[in-house]
Amino acid sequence: MPGLSRRRFLARTVALAALTGLDPGELGRALATPAPAETPTTLRATILQGPATTGGYRTLVTGPGEPYVLRLDVLGRAPDPGRGARRRSLLYLGHLSDLHVIDAQSPARIEPMIVQDHAAWGSAFHPQDPMSVHTTAAMVTAFSDARYSPVTGAPMGAAVVTGDSADMHSSLELRWYIDLMDGGTVDPASAGPVFEGVQAWPEATWAYRPAGPAGGAFGEHGFPMLPALLDQVVARPVESVGLPAPWYAVYGNHDTLLLGTFGLTPQMHDLATGGRKAYTLAATAGSVLAGYAATGSAWQRAVDAAGLALGRPGFRKVPAVAARGLFAQRDFMAEHFRTSPTPGPVGHGFTRHNLDTGETWWSADLTGRVRVFGLDTCNQVAGPDGAVPDVQFRWLRAGLERATAEGRLVLVLSHHNSVTLENRAQRPGDIEVLHGAEEFVDLLLDYPVVVGWLNGHTHLNQILAHTRGDRGFWEITTASCIDFPQQQQVVELVDNRDGTLSLFTTVLDHASPAVPGGSGGVADLASRARELAANDWAENPVMRRGSPLDRNTELLVAAPFDLAPISDAELEAEHMIQRARILAHERRRSA
Repeated sequence: MPGLSRRRFLARTVALAALTGLDPGELGRALATPAPAETPTTLRATILQGPATTGGYRTLVTGPGEPYVLRLDVLGRAPDPGRGARRRSLLYLGHLSDLHVIDAQSPARIEPMIVQDHAAWGSAFHPQDPMSVHTTAAMVTAFSDARYSPVTGAPMGAAVVTGDSADMHSSLELRWYIDLMDGGTVDPASAGPVFEGVQAWPEATWAYRPAGPAGGAFGEHGFPMLPALLDQVVARPVESVGLPAPWYAVYGNHDTLLLGTFGLTPQMHDLATGGRKAYTLAATAGSVLAGYAATGSAWQRAVDAAGLALGRPGFRKVPAVAARGLFAQRDFMAEHFRTSPTPGPVGHGFTRHNLDTGETWWSADLTGRVRVFGLDTCNQVAGPDGAVPDVQFRWLRAGLERATAEGRLVLVLSHHNSVTLENRAQRPGDIEVLHGAEEFVDLLLDYPVVVGWLNGHTHLNQILAHTRGDRGFWEITTASCIDFPQQQQVVELVDNRDGTLSLFTTVLDHASPAVPGGSGGVADLASRARELAANDWAENPVMRRGSPLDRNTELLVAAPFDLAPISDAELEAEHMIQRARILAHERRRSA
């Protein structure tokens, strides 16, 4: 099937040069040159745990790359062995999830809760929390480095973020995450040049204190002494290279509830912007969690405020920062409109309709042939897991009907996955039906145009096949940026020109070495964060890597309709737009 004629190629090159500000001659030469053959992914090398040292602590090592594993669970038959010579890329996109950007100095954090139960409250405190900005920046760099497909060389056309971006519902964390995606600069010194938080305080013996870890569980497990670490964290702003393609976002439970589980009380709002931070379990439970009790009256709030001002035991004075205020639900959407026009789009999936109506779900066409539906599966009452409200369920069904009629391939985005879509908590008097995983999967199976469901939440790499008869789709869950292995993924939708599609999933390690150096730069601090995460002694961090069936894979599915009408010229024109964006990104990155 022929591609663009020379005349159309030149005309599009001139138009794209005007749009991107690139020199037409430079752009034309670049578009006529094949994409780079080498893309840094876990196909080439990955990062693994090394042997145990003192206390069981493990450093990390670079391991061999992992090839693609062919999965036929959905297709149900042997594929055509000649498909590799014929395939063409319909969409190459980045998939990020569970970034958990953290202001580790915030008074609204409830870190001491791990004293009660480390396993149950593990998300309240991680030794690597202060480096979350650096980790996210290094992951954005990894996506920029992988801007061309390792399978077909196609340029990245879009990226999606499937929730849990701001860890503790902080407006500052939300701003940081958007700036990191856009290619802005973030200053982790949220309260000044000195780190003020539990990891710097000798009284917090339950925490990992890098200047002196002895005397607590982290010291017993061999966590290293790193006296300069916290100073390095706040020493300089973090510059992000930005994502190389337009990105789209959905809500996660941490973007909806406090710690992804609790409603926001007046006490928490006051604490977030105040000048006292708890470092003991008693202080946290007595003040932070008091707002959830029946005694959380105006009088009780006044008593709490007075106690903080007078120096209640278990608190230390910290700088008060107004930017740490906790955001409301609609604020999450509104903040996505405060963004750079490149890579865009403004709103990142959310539209003016969302702001006007309060609806938190959306749809968008990433190409002329691929449509995404961004859902909000978060329960706004309580609990980390989710469900699909009936209003969204019906909206999605109508959208899938239209996509089928219009001949669009569909990817569905949500934070929760089929393992965690069963939270039906409701307030008294609520009557809306909340749909769980079984009903949701059945809905998607009703529409063969759905070829993939991308999500997160469980912080692990996992790929599940959902089938009915000879049809089905793939559910693709990516890991997180806070827990080991701190990996994300790229996904490519490929037409094999034989009545089948392949979804290639390729895992990315963030752009940092396996062994951290002592420079205090972004890459070394991100590397240190990954090493600390790999030593989570309350869980098995290696489990989160998933099996080889969950990482680098080729996932086969039957094409839901004849793909022949999608011309090579149409795809070439789309790839030109995407490559022009990437060339503009490369220029900004090198400036």
